[in-house]
Amino acid sequence: MPSYVTLVKWTDQGIRTVKDAPKRVENFEAAVKAAGGRLKDLYLVMGEYDLVVITEAPNDEAVMRLALATGMLGNVRTTTMRAFGRDDALKIIQSLP
Repeated sequence: MPSYVTLVKWTDQGIRTVKDAPKRVENFEAAVKAAGGRLKDLYLVMGEYDLVVITEAPNDEAVMRLALATGMLGNVRTTTMRAFGRDDALKIIQSLP
């Protein structure tokens, strides 16, 4: 299943209600599961972003729906990238002419 890395920044609303974040993570994990995916990990980070989320999902469309639905709640802004694991990355590189 494809992997995705999402960089997350809290909005003003999101940081004001940060104590609700554990419940929001539970809800997000349930939404990922309902979309046929899996929340692999979540990191609270320092720097430009507040969180890094690693998910697996069946396809890009499922991830886009999750990102839009999450954004509609108003607590975070996200940047999501398709990630190629080691094995896939090596296959891609080895297939180069």
